[in-house]
Amino acid sequence: MSRRAVVWIAFVLVHAVVIWLGFADDHAASWDVGQLYRWWAWQTLNGEAFPGITEDWIYPALAHLPILLAGVFYPVVDYTLVWGLLVTALDAAAFALLVGRGRSRGRLIAAWFWLAAILALGGVGMFRLDGVTVSLAVAGSLWLVGRPWLGSAILAVATWIKVWPAALLMAAVIAVRRRLAIVGGAAAVTAVVVAVVLIAGGGAHLFSFVGDQTSRGLQIEAPVSTVHMLIALTGHSHTAVVHDQELNTFQVEGPAVDVVIAAMTPVLAVGMLALAAIGAVKAWRGATFAALFPPLATALVLGFVVLNKVGSPQYMTWLIAPLVIGLVLDSRRWWRPAALVVVILALTQGIFPFWYDAILVLRPGEVWMLALRNVLLVALFVWVVVRLVRVRVRGAVRLPVSE
Repeated sequence: MSRRAVVWIAFVLVHAVVIWLGFADDHAASWDVGQLYRWWAWQTLNGEAFPGITEDWIYPALAHLPILLAGVFYPVVDYTLVWGLLVTALDAAAFALLVGRGRSRGRLIAAWFWLAAILALGGVGMFRLDGVTVSLAVAGSLWLVGRPWLGSAILAVATWIKVWPAALLMAAVIAVRRRLAIVGGAAAVTAVVVAVVLIAGGGAHLFSFVGDQTSRGLQIEAPVSTVHMLIALTGHSHTAVVHDQELNTFQVEGPAVDVVIAAMTPVLAVGMLALAAIGAVKAWRGATFAALFPPLATALVLGFVVLNKVGSPQYMTWLIAPLVIGLVLDSRRWWRPAALVVVILALTQGIFPFWYDAILVLRPGEVWMLALRNVLLVALFVWVVVRLVRVRVRGAVRLPVSE
C-alpha cells in the first residue's frame, strides 16, 4: 500500500472519530453549531432576521456561507452532522492539494501533523467556524507563490469568515515578492463582500464584529488571565470566575482587571505591528519566502492568540495552517514546534470540554493544566519570535512551495 493511500485512510478515520466526538458528552464540543449556528441559519432562511445585515453580529459577513449551507439540509439531516461533513469535505480538498501524489516527504509530514492536530484538538476544532477556515488557510497559503492572486483571494474569503487569517495575509504581503497580486486578490474579495452587504442594506452592521471583540472582558482560558486564575486558587476574596450571559462566556474578575482589559487591545495592535515590522525589514534585506513566511505567519497567528484577552479553545486551530506550511518548506526545522503544537492542542481538548466544569469551580489540578497550556503557548511564541529575528537575509536557499 502506498504512503499516499495510508495517509488518506488515516484522514477518513480521524475525521470519523472527530465527528463522533462532536456528539459525545451531551454534544458539549458541538454546542455552538447545534444551537447558535442552527438558530442563525433558521432565522435567515425563514426571513426572521439576517445577522450582520439587519442587526449587529459577532462574525464577519461571509460566516453566513457555511452556516446557511449546513442549514439548507436541516431538518432532513441533522445540522451538526451536516456541519461535520462540510468541514470534512473542505479539509479533503485542501488535504488533496497538500498531499498531491504523495512523493514529497515534507508534504507527507505536514499531512500527518495536520491529522494529529485535528485528533488532538477534537470536536471543538471541527464544530466552529474556525474549522471551516483552517482548510481555506492551508490551501491559500500553499498557492501564495505559484498563484498569488488565487491564494490571496482564498485567504481573504477565510478572513471574512473569521478574522484570524488576516495574520496570514499580512505575512503574505510582506514575504511574497508579487505583493500587488496579494493585495489585489484580497482587495477584490473585500470589494465584492462590501458591495453585497451595502446593496443588502447592512452597511451599518458591516464591521459590527470588530466592536464586539474590543469590548470583551478577560476570558478565563486566555493566557493573560492565567495569573488571575492562579490567584483565584488561593481563595483571594476579590478574584473570581464570572459568567457573561450576553456572550455565554466565563471571565475573570479581580484586582486591576479593568486596566488589563483596557490595555490588551492596544497591546495586541502594537505587538502585531512590531512583528510585521520585523518581517518587513527581513524582506527588504532579501529574505526569501521559504525562510521568512513560516516564522512570520506563525508569529502573527500566535500573537493573535497570546496577546488576546479572549482565549476560546477553537482559537488553537489557527496554529495548524502556518505549521503545515513550515513543515512543507523545512520539516527538519519545524517538526519540534509542530510536535509542541500537538501537545498544546491535546491539552486544549482536555480543558474543553472535559475539564471545563472543574476549571469553573477552580479545582487545582485542572486549573494548573490550563496554566501549563498557556505557558507552552507563550514559550512557543517566544521561540518563533526569536526564529523570526534570526531569519537569514542573504544566501538563504529558496525552497519550492508546490510540487
